[in-house]
Amino acid sequence: MEFNDLALARYSLRKFSDKAVESEKLELILKAAQSAPTAHNLQPQYIYVVESDEARERLWRCTTMHYAAPVTLVVTYDPAAAWVRAEYDGKNHGEIDASIAATQMMLEATDLGLGTTYVGVFDPEAVLREFPEMAGKTPIALLPLGYPAEGAHPSRVHESRKPLEEFFTKL
Repeated sequence: MEFNDLALARYSLRKFSDKAVESEKLELILKAAQSAPTAHNLQPQYIYVVESDEARERLWRCTTMHYAAPVTLVVTYDPAAAWVRAEYDGKNHGEIDASIAATQMMLEATDLGLGTTYVGVFDPEAVLREFPEMAGKTPIALLPLGYPAEGAHPSRVHESRKPLEEFFTKL
């Protein structure tokens, strides 16, 4: 798919089928996160794949915006890796780098016929309590992932865009 077509095709899916996500497709999505550009190539992003029923229930206690997806990717970063960068240029790039990785995963999922939505409304401290294995990481987003359910569609405002001229200024 051409990039602009892919970007326009991606939408926030909020109605998931119960069809399982194939491990081959999940691996391609994770590779998209792995290949994301990061400051100084330190790659502080770390992804947790939540797919067992027990883990999904624990995660769902941390947000109302889970949409009963068969898989959720918890996007985190390692602040220790980001700290190295902070000493270099005075900035913590971990959250930015992890967000870039999340974007690449969402686009790859779309290209594979899957859907996602970026969920930033969750309790990160609750996530860390529910999942002690995430200790030392900072969760920044949840990406519910799966196949669209029958009747799923983009929101009514999905194709509404500001005019291009409102997005840039030539200097």
